Amino acid sequence: MVTKVSGQSIKIDNIKRALQSGATDKAILLSQQALNTQHTPANKIELLYLLAVAQRSKGIFNEAINTIKTLIASDPNHARAHQEKGYLLLSSGEKPKAVSAFNRATRLNPALLSSWHKLVILYSELNHNEGQKLAAERVSYLTQLPAEIRGARDLMYEGKLAIADSVCRQFLQQHKHHSEAMLLLAEIGIALKLYHEAEFLLESCVEIHPTHQGARAELVQLLTKLGKFRPAKQQAEHLLTNHPNNHQYLAAKASAMVGIGEVSSAIELYHQVINERNDRPGIQLLLGHAYKANGNIAQAITAYQQAYQIRPDFGDAYWSLANTKTYRFTENELSQMQAQLEKGDIEQDDKVHLEFALAKAFEDSNQFDKAFNYYQKGNASKNQHCHYSKSKLDEQISAQKAIFNTAFFAEHQNLGDSSPDPIFIVGLPRAGSTLLEQILASHSQVDGTMELHNILGLAARLSGSKSGYPKVINEIDSSYFDRFGQQFIQDTRCYRQEGAFFIDKMPNNFMHIGLIKTILPNAKIIDARRDPIACCFSGYKQLFAEGQEFSYDLDNLRHYYQSYQSLMSHWDIVLPGFVMRVQHEDVIDDLETQVRRILDFCQLPFESSCLHFYKTKRTIKTPSSEQVRQPINSNAREQWKNFETHLSPLITAFNGS
Repeated sequence: MVTKVSGQSIKIDNIKRALQSGATDKAILLSQQALNTQHTPANKIELLYLLAVAQRSKGIFNEAINTIKTLIASDPNHARAHQEKGYLLLSSGEKPKAVSAFNRATRLNPALLSSWHKLVILYSELNHNEGQKLAAERVSYLTQLPAEIRGARDLMYEGKLAIADSVCRQFLQQHKHHSEAMLLLAEIGIALKLYHEAEFLLESCVEIHPTHQGARAELVQLLTKLGKFRPAKQQAEHLLTNHPNNHQYLAAKASAMVGIGEVSSAIELYHQVINERNDRPGIQLLLGHAYKANGNIAQAITAYQQAYQIRPDFGDAYWSLANTKTYRFTENELSQMQAQLEKGDIEQDDKVHLEFALAKAFEDSNQFDKAFNYYQKGNASKNQHCHYSKSKLDEQISAQKAIFNTAFFAEHQNLGDSSPDPIFIVGLPRAGSTLLEQILASHSQVDGTMELHNILGLAARLSGSKSGYPKVINEIDSSYFDRFGQQFIQDTRCYRQEGAFFIDKMPNNFMHIGLIKTILPNAKIIDARRDPIACCFSGYKQLFAEGQEFSYDLDNLRHYYQSYQSLMSHWDIVLPGFVMRVQHEDVIDDLETQVRRILDFCQLPFESSCLHFYKTKRTIKTPSSEQVRQPINSNAREQWKNFETHLSPLITAFNGS
């Protein structure tokens, strides 16, 4: 990294060399000069950190503290800044505060060996036996790692994924099947969203090293993330065989059980953990999610409240309350949330959750300008760490249109698995897909499942080919299409009950309708469509658990929606009649007509239970879970108009749509 000063280039490496040689005055001068010139945000963060280290080394602690405060305000997730803060607090004898700082550093970067060493000493001095034991275990774990892997772990936690990946792969070339290297490479793959490669690595690792708990625990988490709940539960049970009281493994098993609908048993497991340790806010949060999925909203609220009472800055607890869509915060809770945000060193994740929760709270109290201000802050905070690329999406859309054209489908007839079982609901998030799923799942012949990752996983696997996806579709043997379809039916069996048909409501599958038609020609696809401004703004207000990176910027939302419209128009042309569009507003205006239309399309007889969908008891894990447990209403139809003055990018793009 280079910063220009008075026509000369000052390399950050020069500042580091000055520090290493003990020339602290020179390091301070160079850092201050560089900070007084134009620089990138990343350079500024690095320069502030080096300046703080130099100031502490020189013994000018007040200046160092001020520098660290500036750094943490600019980047609350800078692990080494919190480590440096710990050193400064130690210098003034504030040991409990130093413990908090070093703990914060290790949460952000668990590979910070220096912080763990300090925690071992501090916990011993403060007679905190459990903390000392945990810190000593981490020191032991990190010190036994090969230097390359320990360094690569540090790089991964610092966000330098490409470098970490390269270091790890080079190490594996010399040390094939090294368990810690395989685990780390999988973790890097998960961070890069290369889930199929990560799953393969972790499965290989636990097969080669069956006693490696860390790899198996990571596999459980990944399988749960991918919606593969039954194998996740099996792997968790394997861990619990030798560690029956391990709270992490019990919680992992419970999360998998929620996914397969064993919610009551999962709740019992969460309570088992809480009865043994009632100071775990994360477990209370998971318990709340389980209650919410089961429709026990009162119990969910109690669990979420318990979570923030244990840790008052736990942003996800407040957001989870807001995300019930029915909860109303008290004045005391509003004050508490705002007080947490005013803390200078609140973690970025907590900050984002609090901003979205406050936005929802002020919207509910009709303070729309104040609400939008918080929505804007929350989205801006979230968008800093997103990687949405308009050009990349344009390339993906163009590739789908180029490969899956009229000629392709004329040449690829009578392929794939003939099962009529799947009903796909596609579209954008917040477009009414959960309502359509609940209507269909209220039919005696239809099983509701969840947002399944299977089609996305197949597309990801095909993307790993030399030609890439979707180009590879024109190169593979046609027999593969039948095998892909069979595998989809087989792999989704675990999510089904006794219905002849089942629903996959992964909205992003709209990108892969050509692939679905090729491998499952008798599947039904429903396009859940909603007024574009209402849909986009509803997405802007939603803090998603993962993915949907386009949703944290109004112009990105506009671009994504228009791209989706363009591709859906293409499918209408090349696959006439294969996709049925259901307009959300039409469902609100005339439920019975739309229900009959949907059932006719799916070749299902009419059942009145579909009109009374809100009475159907089932596990629902999407943000709309409470809304679809109530009779249909038009309350949210034009909520966006309360924010009309702030939505010019959407109004300009979709006026008259």
